[in-house]
Amino acid sequence: MKAAVIVCTYNRCDRLAKTLESLAASTIPDSVEWEILVIDNNSSDRTRQVVEDFSRRFPGRFRYAFEPRQGKSFALNRGIRETQADVLAFTDDDVIAEPAWLCNLTQNLFSGEWAGAGGRTLPTAACSLPNWFELDGPQTLAGAVCGGFDLGDGPCDMQRPPYGANMAYRREVFEVGSFRTDIGPGVTNPRARVGEDVNIGHGVLARGGKLRYEPNAVVRHPLDPRRVTKQYILPFAFEVGRYQAIETERKSPVYGIPRKYWTLGRLLGVEFPTRLFRWLSTSEPAKRFVNRYLLSVTVGQAYELAFGRAAMSMDHQCFL
Repeated sequence: MKAAVIVCTYNRCDRLAKTLESLAASTIPDSVEWEILVIDNNSSDRTRQVVEDFSRRFPGRFRYAFEPRQGKSFALNRGIRETQADVLAFTDDDVIAEPAWLCNLTQNLFSGEWAGAGGRTLPTAACSLPNWFELDGPQTLAGAVCGGFDLGDGPCDMQRPPYGANMAYRREVFEVGSFRTDIGPGVTNPRARVGEDVNIGHGVLARGGKLRYEPNAVVRHPLDPRRVTKQYILPFAFEVGRYQAIETERKSPVYGIPRKYWTLGRLLGVEFPTRLFRWLSTSEPAKRFVNRYLLSVTVGQAYELAFGRAAMSMDHQCFL
């Protein structure tokens, strides 16, 4: 059995080196063959030299590939094509993985009972936080600023997809499709700037597949103080809403009427006024900002449903 870790990167060679150092220290049973595949998405820094240095230090463990098409989804799909591993694990280029991360994340996927798995992504706070932001509060905010993901101490089946910093899927998942190239960071004129990672899990769940939460598969993600601002978080929430609207396209019509019109009516008639009221009527800073975040999600969802362009032609290159 073989596992591959796919790390996509763009101009973060210093942080990437720390990530690769942590992955090199992974503890994996001898029965599992494994590799670390770094996809360089047009970096202009020392990314290639960093990866080649790791390849020399750890022969046969690290591989480098270059993806010229800009956008994380293109890089992720290049990673899928570059390996024939049975299980593909994904993480970011700025995390620190615990030694048992890869083993704990993938060990239950080889049996075939679960199509995918997700672990804990814990933030490492390196800055003081404003009073309107609770890092340990609603998961939406931790997810927005550092991909935080924590469903508790016990393993379980998940009814929501994991985030891209800490997820793994069996290879056959990608025989149905790969990462959407019309959404995600770095994509030119994307329909949404987020969602390329969770879209894979949404597709698995929609087809009746099972996702497993592995609480002992832990990576730690630095908390960038530039992201702990309303100017960053609220536009992120808007993009989350746009992605949620795109997800509506997979649902069947109701009484012959496209699902997006039902959703738009619910958003404008119920969710928007409710969330607007909760935001305006809440005085406690942290709770008030959560309501403001959720309002931005609703606005983004309504915007995409009303004004978003039509879905791209579906083929083997994307999930929907």
